[in-house]
Amino acid sequence: MKHQVNKAVFLDRDGVINEVKTDRVKFVNRPEDLYILDGVPEAIKQLNDAGFKVFVVTNQGGVGLGYMTEDELNTIHDHMARELAKQGAHIHEIMACTHAPHENCYCRKPGSQMLLDLIDDYDVDIMKSYLVGDREPDIEAGNAVGIKSLMVVSTHPEAYKSFNDLSEAVEWILEDEKA
Repeated sequence: MKHQVNKAVFLDRDGVINEVKTDRVKFVNRPEDLYILDGVPEAIKQLNDAGFKVFVVTNQGGVGLGYMTEDELNTIHDHMARELAKQGAHIHEIMACTHAPHENCYCRKPGSQMLLDLIDDYDVDIMKSYLVGDREPDIEAGNAVGIKSLMVVSTHPEAYKSFNDLSEAVEWILEDEKA
């Protein structure tokens, strides 16, 4: 068995990194629909500076349902990564489940295949890693692989802790890591 060496933070996209279901945007189906939430680039940069690998794991059933193509989704993700990079924030990899919600795949959260793949590909130590999500399936996916799963925006009884936004969660992660 190989030694797991990297600490990581897995971020959900919609509701954690960018606005969704707000007055400005319902769903993100084009790059111009992507509005990064306040404090997110700074929070991701803090994680980068602290030595965390930062991954985005997102359900994007809009592809499987025909609302956008895989290429359009990749364009949105490239745009997001560029916008974050302009402020010094680096995403190591973006993984998306593009299956329609009813397809019962293993990668769609609450399934944990995206997490398992990234853990394996990057030698991630789950004991030093965190997941930040805004919905129950995010928390379930993180808990299934044994990662401290944090909730933002709302609360969930299965979440390890809950916060108002990513900035608050990152502040806590950086303190928890020292413990």
